[in-house]
Amino acid sequence: MLNKSIENYQFQKSIFYITIVLFIIKISAWYVTQSISVLTDTLEYSINVIASLVGMYSLKLSSKPRDENHPYGHGKVEFLSSTLEGTLMIFTSLIILVEAIYHLSNRQELQKLDYGIYLVAFTGLINYFMGTYAIAKGKKNNSLALIASGKHIISDTYATIGIVLGLILIYFFKLSWIDSVIAIVFSIIIIISGYKILRASIAGIMDEADKTLLTQIISLLDGEKNENWIDLHNFRIIKYGSIMHIDCHLTVPYYLNVHEAHNEIDKLEKFVKNHFEDNVELFVHTDGCMDYSCKICTKKDCPVRKHEFQQKIEWNLKNVISNSKHRID
Repeated sequence: MLNKSIENYQFQKSIFYITIVLFIIKISAWYVTQSISVLTDTLEYSINVIASLVGMYSLKLSSKPRDENHPYGHGKVEFLSSTLEGTLMIFTSLIILVEAIYHLSNRQELQKLDYGIYLVAFTGLINYFMGTYAIAKGKKNNSLALIASGKHIISDTYATIGIVLGLILIYFFKLSWIDSVIAIVFSIIIIISGYKILRASIAGIMDEADKTLLTQIISLLDGEKNENWIDLHNFRIIKYGSIMHIDCHLTVPYYLNVHEAHNEIDKLEKFVKNHFEDNVELFVHTDGCMDYSCKICTKKDCPVRKHEFQQKIEWNLKNVISNSKHRID
């Protein structure tokens, strides 16, 4: 688990160094063109630089091992990093939006658009590959900070494509008003992207249930369950950066001894970790079956069966997150 956090930090450090270089190129593009749309791209990208620095710090902090004051580790700091990034995106885009509207009625002459096109297009190409790889790396390592950085970089790439197309139109057709319109459109796009990042990070801070992830894990467990796994309930997931903490109740035959019941827990834990590597911790409480459990129990050689088997219950989001044993009325 610690190795993944260190890997995330090293990758975020690489992103930071690259964004510094690209930011300098974007400033140069704005300086030579005096384009408000290029200024939009440059100011927005300044957030990338800040976000990369903050993300790098948060990933370094989250890679620290747990201690007495932080028994679940330091992974929550990644949510704070993403919150800052989303807030900066929205705030800066609002400033750009106001500036673009002003320039729409107070136009100024643009200069050296050909140089600007080449410079901005180059940064967009580098951004696309960097953002795509950051998202893939973040999903693989369950790092919200890397995913947020990647999405931010990708949104900047889309903005860059639009800006390049706009500069080409201005260059060939002398339609200077397009410059401000492009800035307005992409300011709105960046605001929406910032809201999504902010929404996801707040959900993480508030430990909001990730229903997609829950459904995925429950479906995997339903396909793997054996005759001693009578039901699974009170299933919960909390994310701390790249680490998932899962706690649940597993109902097993009540006559199993402690060693046998623990073997069933080990099987469940091993199965989950095989799918999510070492990025998960499980805390499983075992419950003994009740008389009504016989109706859903598939164990063929049960020595204490009180009722005939009637129906196999499929594990789903509704019955697995519920804090009650499965039963047929």
